Amino acid sequence: MKKIYFMLFMVVSFGVYAQDTIDINNLRNDEIVGFKLYPNPAIADVVYVTTQKNDYKEVKIYDVFGELVLTEKLSTKAMNISRLSPGVYVVQVTENDKSITRKLVVK
Repeated sequence: MKKIYFMLFMVVSFGVYAQDTIDINNLRNDEIVGFKLYPNPAIADVVYVTTQKNDYKEVKIYDVFGELVLTEKLSTKAMNISRLSPGVYVVQVTENDKSITRKLVVK
């Protein structure tokens, strides 16, 4: 019986130790505040990229192989993605020397 309790204690101790914590006061300062990319998954030819400031943005879209497939400079929220084939992409948005990277699924 002691052996079972010892094993249970070791599993619980490891499980608690392996948990990640997030301190909202120490979030990265180089990410764009209020970033939204929608709809995701995209089913139409347009996605919307919004931020808290909605300033001029540079958007780069990469395929799963890391190849740059689309670059656009946005002064509005709407971005035409009609040239993208269905698949999974990585979107990198830069605004005011801050950037953020997210996944985009195109159906």
